[in-house]
Amino acid sequence: PDCFFRVSLHLLLLLLFLLLSSFLYPVDVLRALQVPSLPEGVKKVPGFCTSRRSSSPDHAYRISKKAQISAPTKQLFSGRFPENFSIMTLIKPQAGLQAFLLSIYSEQGIQQLGIELGRSPVFLYEDQHGKPAPEDYPLFKGINLADGKWHRIAFSVSKKNVTLLLDCKKKMTRPLPRGNKAEVDTNGITVFGARLLDEEVFQGDIQQLLIASNPQAAYDFCEHYSPDCDSPLPKTQAQDPNTYVSNRPNRGAILRL
Repeated sequence: PDCFFRVSLHLLLLLLFLLLSSFLYPVDVLRALQVPSLPEGVKKVPGFCTSRRSSSPDHAYRISKKAQISAPTKQLFSGRFPENFSIMTLIKPQAGLQAFLLSIYSEQGIQQLGIELGRSPVFLYEDQHGKPAPEDYPLFKGINLADGKWHRIAFSVSKKNVTLLLDCKKKMTRPLPRGNKAEVDTNGITVFGARLLDEEVFQGDIQQLLIASNPQAAYDFCEHYSPDCDSPLPKTQAQDPNTYVSNRPNRGAILRL
C-alpha cells in the first residue's frame, strides 16, 4: 500500500507539473513553424531593441512575399486548443499592409482563428458551431497596426470577450459571441502570414509570436515576455537563429519557449 501511495503521488505530481507547464509557458509559434531555420523568403534582421541591457541585441525575422510557412496544428498543440487564451506578438508590419498574420484551419478547411493586421484589425474566430457569424467578428476601429513601426500586440480571449492590448498602453475590449465550451479543431493546418486563397500576404519583421493557454498572459506580455530595452530578455527566449536546433525528427511534440 505504501509503495502504491508513492507511485500515485508521483503520477499526481507529474500531471500537476505538466498542467502548470502548459499554463505557464506559451507555445512559440515561430519556432513551431520552423521560422528560425530561415526558410525561403525569411532572413535574420535586427529586432525591436538594437541594444539591450545585460544581454545581446534583439533579432527578428524579415518575412517577404516569397515565404510560404505552414504546419499541421498538432505541431503547435498536441492536445486541445485552449478555450480561453492569449495571442501575443512583437511585430513591425510593412506600412500600408492589410493581411493576415496567422490563420488556423479545421480539418474541413474552415478558418477558425485569424488575426488580420492593418487598419481596423479584425480578430477572426469561429467555433465548432460556426459562431460568431462573420459580421460579428471583433473589429478594432481607429487602430492602424501597419504603419511601419514596431508594435507589441496582445489579444486576450476570455469567455465571450476579446481584449486588444496595444503597446503596453492602449486597451480595447470587444464582444466575442461564441458558444459555450467553444472549441478550435487542431486536426487541420496553421498558416503564417496569409490565409488560403488570399492574394495579400504578411510582409515585415517579426520577433515574437506566442500563444498562451490563459487569458492573463496578454496582460503580462510587456513585463514577462517582451520587456522594454532597458531590461534583459527572459533567458528562455531563443533570439538567435544561429543557435536554433531543428525539431523535425519530433514533429508531434509541443514546442514551447
